[in-house]
Amino acid sequence: MRVAGAPISWGVSELPGWGYRMQPDRVLAEMRSLGLDATELGPPGFLPADSIACRDLLERHGMRVIAGFLAAVLHDPDANVLPAVEQEAKGLAAVGAEMLVLAAALPGDSYDRHQQLTRDAWRALTKTLAEAESMAAEFGLDLAFHPHAGTAVENRDQVERLMSSTNVGICLDTGHLHLGGTDPVRFAGEAGSRIRHVHLKDVDLDVAAGFRSRRLSYAEAVRQGLYRPLGKGGIDIEAVLKRVHQAGYQGWFVLEQDTALKDEPELSSGPVVAARQSLEYFRQIFSAKQHTTEANEEISKPRIKEESH
Repeated sequence: MRVAGAPISWGVSELPGWGYRMQPDRVLAEMRSLGLDATELGPPGFLPADSIACRDLLERHGMRVIAGFLAAVLHDPDANVLPAVEQEAKGLAAVGAEMLVLAAALPGDSYDRHQQLTRDAWRALTKTLAEAESMAAEFGLDLAFHPHAGTAVENRDQVERLMSSTNVGICLDTGHLHLGGTDPVRFAGEAGSRIRHVHLKDVDLDVAAGFRSRRLSYAEAVRQGLYRPLGKGGIDIEAVLKRVHQAGYQGWFVLEQDTALKDEPELSSGPVVAARQSLEYFRQIFSAKQHTTEANEEISKPRIKEESH
């Protein structure tokens, strides 16, 4: 069971003005208290930029970094994003990560822009994405593209175009797919072996509708409880996991419920409570699925008939 935490579940975001940012010692300690031993990197400035200091901090808490997220303007050649991709890949490799998760950002510092790219912009996006894949590979990393709300690839048409025009691996994020109008269960079946990384979110459907209708900004929706602990929202997480399992997925499941905080939570309260609920739900489903698989394997074993005497 390869399950990891995410700093954004503790309110640690790459967006300016998002909210109060908890310190890494507490975030890592709370992840470890849940039984997690892996996390995503989080935004610049959260964990130490120096790889030795970062590894030391992680080791003190019995944790490791498995992936990192970068939103970059891939569709504009003038944006010159490849140096940022290289820096992120180099930093991830230095702390022992396996995966670079990349989203196609739109200019600005929020996830509230919505834009249809031109044919030339799509061509530039796919070219830059291929170059980013090669760059990640040079550092021993796999790359997973992340369809994400408020980016150049967020809605169903954009996701389908990306899938048909590239062979890139995919980060399946149940929440962001839903926000863009893509059924995550159906997509999990269609994407199959192209799924390289999984972000598990559950969603409050009413709040999600407010974001999709543009009544709420992304940050406002998060503050109003857009993301719920797994099993507490409207996404069929169990069906997603079934489809992913059928595709033979062997990667990480990241429990990621974006949260925005006003101040430091009291001890034994705050984001750790929701993270515990999500982990318990995930473990229940995983355990039940494992038992079902073992039972099916037992049933399928050939039986040797006893000789009659």
